[in-house]
Amino acid sequence: MAVVEATDVDRSRPMTREEKKVILASSLGTVFEWYDFYLYGSLAAIIGAQFFTSFPEATRNVFALLAFAAGFIVRPFGALVFGSLGDLVGRKYTFLMTILIMGMSTFIVGLLPGYESWGMAAPIILIVLRMLQGLALGGEYGGAATYVAEHAPMNRRGYYTSWIQTTATMGLLLSLVVILMVQSYVNGNYEPVPQFSNGEPMLGPDGLQVMLEPFKAWGWRIPFLGSIFLLLISLYIRLQMEESPAFKHMKEEGTQSKAPLKEAFGQWKNGKIALIALFGLVAGQAVVWYSGQFYALFFINNVVKLDQFTSNVLVAWSLILGTAGFVFFGSLSDKIGRKPIILLGCALAVVSYFTVFRMITETANPALAQAQANTVVTVSADPETCSFQFNPTGTAKFTSACDIAKAMLAKSSVNYTSVDVAAGAPTVVQIGEKQIPVYDGTLPAEELKAAKAEFDKTVNGALTEAGYPVDPKTNTTIAKADHFFDVFNGQNFKLVLLLTYLIVLVTMVYGPMAAALVEMFPTRIRYSGMSLPYHIGNGWFGGLLPATAFAISAQSGNIYAGLWYAIVVAGLTVIIGLIFVPNSGYRRSLFADDSDHKVHQTGYDNAPPSKGW
Repeated sequence: MAVVEATDVDRSRPMTREEKKVILASSLGTVFEWYDFYLYGSLAAIIGAQFFTSFPEATRNVFALLAFAAGFIVRPFGALVFGSLGDLVGRKYTFLMTILIMGMSTFIVGLLPGYESWGMAAPIILIVLRMLQGLALGGEYGGAATYVAEHAPMNRRGYYTSWIQTTATMGLLLSLVVILMVQSYVNGNYEPVPQFSNGEPMLGPDGLQVMLEPFKAWGWRIPFLGSIFLLLISLYIRLQMEESPAFKHMKEEGTQSKAPLKEAFGQWKNGKIALIALFGLVAGQAVVWYSGQFYALFFINNVVKLDQFTSNVLVAWSLILGTAGFVFFGSLSDKIGRKPIILLGCALAVVSYFTVFRMITETANPALAQAQANTVVTVSADPETCSFQFNPTGTAKFTSACDIAKAMLAKSSVNYTSVDVAAGAPTVVQIGEKQIPVYDGTLPAEELKAAKAEFDKTVNGALTEAGYPVDPKTNTTIAKADHFFDVFNGQNFKLVLLLTYLIVLVTMVYGPMAAALVEMFPTRIRYSGMSLPYHIGNGWFGGLLPATAFAISAQSGNIYAGLWYAIVVAGLTVIIGLIFVPNSGYRRSLFADDSDHKVHQTGYDNAPPSKGW
């Protein structure tokens, strides 16, 4: 069969029915996997109360660490396990396996009895299920992206795979919508539930039995149980699909790798591609992606002090307005290449983040911005007693007076400077002209409680006198949305535009990413090769961003200093990407070597009779 050049007609033709099925099957399953994964994150506090609170603090800390590991650290191992399987047995059956593991793990969480019924077995099983979720998620993305890319016409690969890129955002939104709907219904139609501990009624400070709202008692299980319907739908659709043409072509030629992990990462010619993909593309994409969605939400809620409902409404609108950018930039990358769009998104983040986040503060909470500009706050302490407060699991204890002072000021969104004093000198916070000594966090329990209460009261009083809006309820200038459509006043609308700009940067770096990664690796190791750098970048570089940003802000005394983490990583990606990442992959077949820039006349990128790539 003849091979012809890709034409504008090929580029502009509508999708075939088969192509739509491929995208639907891959995207729907990936949305479902992200929905499952985000459910636990959104309900972590409620689930922790059901499974972990009966244990001593040290044991709770271990479980928190394991839950954190399941969410982020385990994902690259899933990429190795399922990436290898995908290159050995095929794309279709491997990501059928990942969705089945994720779906069943999620469903079983909904059935799992709590600590009161099963004792120690309950939290152990929960952590095992979380580990399985992390492993499955590590294998899902690479399978979905590879499967779609290997079905797509060569000159529309960016457009087709960009639909996969929307799924993480859609999964997050789906999980939040389901939780809000179930919570509203359950709490509105059922009575509170009495609580027990070790078979005995739990009593509050007033001597009455503790009652828990029904959603926290049992309603949280419904979103997990309901996921079985999404699983069945996703499995049915995926079972109807054929194996990818690239994998079938490779299998027919007998060019499959017998040891894809060894070939992908044990040989320098392929291993260097993974390193270039990680540092020249994915690391920067990860920090921009997490900054634009998760850190932006954290910032306006916890740093700028907007209420949770308003924060969610503003970010939701920015997602609605910006999500189409995934498909736009994916399609644009078919014309000009993946590299310039991804690196431009990273570069724009580098040069604009400080300005945009300052504008968010000034717009959302003018009183806070004015207090930061007009009030001088210092922390005088022996630098040897000050820690870098990196605490991704929430279990570390920082007990020195310096750490206590800096943590409180950082959580109160106060900008301050550090003053070094001699060893043994007391730690003092100065707000304007007022000096406040800081207590020692190693005091006995009762003394510690009293000292903390007095310190917090004194600091908050001094901040209020200095103009800081300590109590958001009395701050008449702070942004507020009374309902979902309350975004058309000047203040809220400007915030939506600023947040949408951050989402546009997310779509620039993420929209073309699947196609870029797929094109960097040979067919025989593609699933393995692309999955590992993607999940190291997003699971580790991105997943650690919130904790790292807070630690940097607390250390430096500036609420914007945490942005340096994203800016430095994104900047390094721009430099490495410009030097080492090629911009030619979007013009080549996934079946042929780099010199073959042609497409099979069927419209699929699937049959030049050459081996290897």
